[in-house]
Amino acid sequence: MASNPQVAADLDTPPVTSILAKFVSSHPSRGWSHAVEHEAHRTFLNWVGCAVGAARHESAEAALGGVRMLDPAPQSSILGRADKVDMASAALVNGITSHTFDFDDTHLRTVIHPAGPVASALLALAEVTHASGRALIDALVLGVDVECRIGNCMYPDHYLRGWHIHRFDGHAGRRGGMRAPAGPG
Repeated sequence: MASNPQVAADLDTPPVTSILAKFVSSHPSRGWSHAVEHEAHRTFLNWVGCAVGAARHESAEAALGGVRMLDPAPQSSILGRADKVDMASAALVNGITSHTFDFDDTHLRTVIHPAGPVASALLALAEVTHASGRALIDALVLGVDVECRIGNCMYPDHYLRGWHIHRFDGHAGRRGGMRAPAGPG
């Protein structure tokens, strides 16, 4: 059972949000080592495979049924299907399917699955902005890096207090990566 101890705020902490924002906004998002490049492509292909593998799962059908009720603009693709929906809904459904069977990538130190929230948002954005594959991979590396950095700061205390970590690190990773894949390039 999770415990929720009283914890006093440390008023002498550095401005973490500002530091992270500066890191993301000034990062060149290029020039990765061969090992990072290899892992980025492997991670993306793993994410795509997981999403396509669950494209017809009942959770995908339920999510897509709810999305269709909103009559979305056909902007971004649902992997493994012919459907196109608005960017946010495509990110949601592709995020659901990529994690449905829990075979997606895992950052072992924190037990998070960084590609799901990051790649889902990035692919939807890249499709609408016509970003290149190079821009998409660069954004994925940066987004996953941000997500894992946040996860490393929070783990395991976050779980011990009864919270699931993706609510926080996944959002930061998405935002970190979405800075990069804007337009052709």
